[in-house]
Amino acid sequence: MKKQILLIACLASAGHFTIAQKSNFVSISQDEPEESIIQKAANIVPTSRQLRWQQLELTAFFHFGVNTFTGREWGDGKEDPAIFNPAKLNAEQWIKTVKDAGFRQIIITAKHHDGFCLWPTKTTDHSVKSSRWKNGNGDVVKEVADACKKLNIGFGVYLSPWDRNAATYGSDVYNDFFEQQLTELLTWYGKVDEVWFDGANGEGPNGKKQVYDFDRWYTLIRKLQPQAVIAIMGPDVRWVGTETGKGRAMEWSVVPANNLDQGSIAAGSQKDLTFKPQGDMRGSDLGSREKIIHAKGLVWYPAETDVSIRPGWFYHADQDSKVKTPKTLNDIYYTSVGMNSVLLLNIPPDKDGLINAADVKNLQDWAAMRKQIFGTNLLTGAAITCSNGTGTKNITDGRYNTWFTTRERDTTTTVLFTLKKPATFNVLSLQENISVGQRVEKFSAWYENAGSWEKFTEGTTIGYKRLLKFAPVTAQKIKIEIESSRLNPTLAEAGLFYDGN
Repeated sequence: MKKQILLIACLASAGHFTIAQKSNFVSISQDEPEESIIQKAANIVPTSRQLRWQQLELTAFFHFGVNTFTGREWGDGKEDPAIFNPAKLNAEQWIKTVKDAGFRQIIITAKHHDGFCLWPTKTTDHSVKSSRWKNGNGDVVKEVADACKKLNIGFGVYLSPWDRNAATYGSDVYNDFFEQQLTELLTWYGKVDEVWFDGANGEGPNGKKQVYDFDRWYTLIRKLQPQAVIAIMGPDVRWVGTETGKGRAMEWSVVPANNLDQGSIAAGSQKDLTFKPQGDMRGSDLGSREKIIHAKGLVWYPAETDVSIRPGWFYHADQDSKVKTPKTLNDIYYTSVGMNSVLLLNIPPDKDGLINAADVKNLQDWAAMRKQIFGTNLLTGAAITCSNGTGTKNITDGRYNTWFTTRERDTTTTVLFTLKKPATFNVLSLQENISVGQRVEKFSAWYENAGSWEKFTEGTTIGYKRLLKFAPVTAQKIKIEIESSRLNPTLAEAGLFYDGN
């Protein structure tokens, strides 16, 4: 599912800004001093929907449709709906599988590029109502939504703007058509927690391309499902830039934005206006000081890392032996969630309408592996000291809503941990309290060895979560040094773990 990402986003709120005011967007005046820009960046925070989304850590994608039965990755819109017949479809099996593996939200491909709809839409006959499944009386989206509600997991929908079946694609009428489909999805199935768009924009059946009316669709989503995050081609969440499962070593959630009308935003507290991110949103550095000091505005725009558990995005029987191993999935966890991102893992149901046994087993084993690694924080119970900090014990209390910070304006600090006895570890976990802002620019970690301190790992950004794996170390005294921060740093959690895999 290669994307043609055209990054566009909307503002959730704006107004008159001071250095101390918290918002997910701030404008920057011409010739503003660098110190002021850095302080503003430090006080940009996620909206409530962005914070909830970030704390999910793991979300699942279900690619399912006519491609499941044709063996293709991208359909051409000419498929006979009759081929869709998942005779054993069990949405509760899907949801239970991913929930047991630690996922807290899912996204179903309600419509992919082929235009086939998994719900009985009123807009086209190219849908489940023309299939053999349940004699045309089925509704996959409803069954998934109901299973999510029953098992208490978040529900999201992917609706492809590109439609290779719709005769109106490439005209203004198609935007009305698409809005009607979106309205059905947002009003027929209860609460929707995420709406996911990609930027694919190829030719329709008439050879034309469509000019998508994203602004209109964003407004509709905000009206009908205001709590839902709008992802990838949307204002709340951006694509990390690859489908490998690997994010950036330096991942800033605060990135530059060139707004179309900075003055009216700052003056009028307007909501959901469109801005264009500054520069390449797929580069290795999006939000360092060098990037933000030349911006016209800054916005909280976090990254999502998507990857499939299989080589393909739709199910193919010949890939049953190629499902990513628990070890590979865990490596991806380090390079996605552990790099200040949310992992969106695709787990495609098979032709029977079930998650295949190979996928189920590897997900179960991966969940057990994470529990074994992260079940015991070796820093718990350690004596903690810091000369210029407050709330040091909050760093290891297992609660994200409590945190450690330094005195105001102190941008460096050293936190010393003395364990009750020496322990062996090879994973460091750090979390900032992003509800205050993302601030840490550089950190390092050290252990005492025969009276001297030796560095065992280091990094730049932390954000919601940073995981670093290194050669095993055995020590009783450990210190974490925050070497650079935008205003006083806040640490919600710190942990040391051992990964023997």
